[in-house]
Amino acid sequence: MKAAVIRKAGGRPEYAEFSEPVASEGMEVVTVSASALSTFSKSRSSGAHYSADGVFPSVAGSDGVGRTADGRRVYFALPQAPYGALGERSLVRSRQCVAVPEELDDVTAAAIANPGMSAWAALVERARLVKGETVLVNGATGSAGRIAVQLAKYLGAGKVIATGRNARELEDLRRLGADAVVPFALADSEGVKQFEQALIAEFAAGVDVVVDYLWGTSAKTIMVAIAKGVEDAHPVRFVHVGGAAGEESIELPGAALRSSAIQLMGSGVKSVPFAKLLEAIESVFAAVVPAKLEVATRVMPLAEIAEAWDAPGKPRVVVKIP
Repeated sequence: MKAAVIRKAGGRPEYAEFSEPVASEGMEVVTVSASALSTFSKSRSSGAHYSADGVFPSVAGSDGVGRTADGRRVYFALPQAPYGALGERSLVRSRQCVAVPEELDDVTAAAIANPGMSAWAALVERARLVKGETVLVNGATGSAGRIAVQLAKYLGAGKVIATGRNARELEDLRRLGADAVVPFALADSEGVKQFEQALIAEFAAGVDVVVDYLWGTSAKTIMVAIAKGVEDAHPVRFVHVGGAAGEESIELPGAALRSSAIQLMGSGVKSVPFAKLLEAIESVFAAVVPAKLEVATRVMPLAEIAEAWDAPGKPRVVVKIP
């Protein structure tokens, strides 16, 4: 079969032939129709993500949409190595498949599953969002952040604050549910200070949940602003979801923890039970129509996987197979 094959850890995929998967007890062979190139998928496929199998050569792709041998249309996640989602057929445990509603096309389902799952899990499973609470989404202009803004509003947030680097894209989020936007430029100390001051005002007014897709300087600045702006031990649940800023570690002053009721937690594979992640995807699929969820996509063929791999993250690249 044709597939996007990665030969070694840290390698890049090439369009090549790969052996066919064979079904066994508890496993499904899925004929794949679409697979999205999320940051998670690329990182896991190359062996860089903490949940990577580390098996090479292998077919890239952590999730996708396709049909089982008995004709069911499903979304599937974390296929069995070495058969990733970016091949004509993949191998996955039956319990790791989710039915795709008729009203969702393959491309939309593939594109929205991962960012929708990350946002739903962060808001529902980790933050335990209560209707009427205020949510701040850090890194709201990315694909996942945009979905988080929409889902926070759909789940009943009383106020949604969106932060990010691109002021124009932040303004566009107002039509998707953002009540306030806070742009930032963190290249120098003055930019950090301006962001901190704007955040202090928001936290003084009341913020209950932070969903962070960036980490790095922006996350540290938010934590400092919580310490300075929140009074009377009001708890703020800070949920770290992704590291799009590219800064794996931050220096966090101990005083920021001692002088606030911040609750730090992560959300993702292993911090949320896998069954709950699949339930989150089902919930997101069910919410697409009533919540009018939007996800911008760019469709590319499997044969152009090298170009697709290097394409910008926005709009979300969905590889059509074959």
